[in-house]
Amino acid sequence: MKVLFIGGTGIISSACSNLAVKSGVELYLLNRGQSFRLPPEGAQLLKADIRDPKTVTEAIKETKFDVVVDWVAYTPEQVKIDLDLFRRKTGQYIFISSASAYQKPPAIVPITESTPLDNPYWQYSRNKIDCENVLMEAYRTQNYPVTIVRPSHTYDRSTIPIQGRWTTIDRMIRGKEVIIHGDGTSLWTLTNNADFAIGFNGLFGNTLALGEAYHITSDEWLTWNQIYESIATAAGVNPKVVHVPSDVINSYDQDWGAGLLGDKAHCGIFDNTKVKSIVPEFQATTSFSHGAEAIIAWHRANPFYQVIDDRFNDLCDRIITAQKRANPS
Repeated sequence: MKVLFIGGTGIISSACSNLAVKSGVELYLLNRGQSFRLPPEGAQLLKADIRDPKTVTEAIKETKFDVVVDWVAYTPEQVKIDLDLFRRKTGQYIFISSASAYQKPPAIVPITESTPLDNPYWQYSRNKIDCENVLMEAYRTQNYPVTIVRPSHTYDRSTIPIQGRWTTIDRMIRGKEVIIHGDGTSLWTLTNNADFAIGFNGLFGNTLALGEAYHITSDEWLTWNQIYESIATAAGVNPKVVHVPSDVINSYDQDWGAGLLGDKAHCGIFDNTKVKSIVPEFQATTSFSHGAEAIIAWHRANPFYQVIDDRFNDLCDRIITAQKRANPS
């Protein structure tokens, strides 16, 4: 099978690249070569900029692919370019959408693929919805071989899946207070990228997946309190937590707030029956407690990536101070 990844060295796509090569896929990676994650040995590299279609046309020439996956398309304009670039050049085009596109707050949980797409809080999610609409219209009217995949919060050992990343862990280690939105009891799903890859790569070349959308997530549900506790335990500390309402956080930082009100402040739990019905070997086996241990170990072995964000530190201090004044008890 001949597969083209546009991207292929990101948090999620790197695991899918590794698994594809190990599975015998003839994998091509089209990117600008700027990620610190190295492509797997055996992948063929095509250096081009997907935002410059001429360079893509020159890179792929007359090559045809069984599957094309765009990991870095975020707007309808970008997917329209893809539709033109890969028309009659692929048997399946897989678009990476986002589980944040689902209705917020969800009327019913767990979330299924039939949950409405509606996110009034986050422009990123609305853009993904618009992309899906463009692609499904192409499927219906042009028989374009589209499959849509909606990852949720997926991580690898180099990725810290909490706001502030290493800065928040550094605060824990130094005994400073850290912020958890709301009361920390809403349920959330964190998926290891290697687990995701099994479900994702199983869709390659499957004609039953054309015209369909799938989310691929872990079946482990954790509260945000448990997520922070897992990270703190892996770091060998006891976290000092201050709970702050999401709308208060949004009043201080709208980027952080959009990610909360448009996604993380709501229960994010998923029914994976649909993807398992077509990829029966998919099973997420990595608990986040083990994932957190790998995250801390990797960052301690790579101190260069222990990046401290002074702006975020100052923001946390200001929010915590204001929250204590408002709730002195």
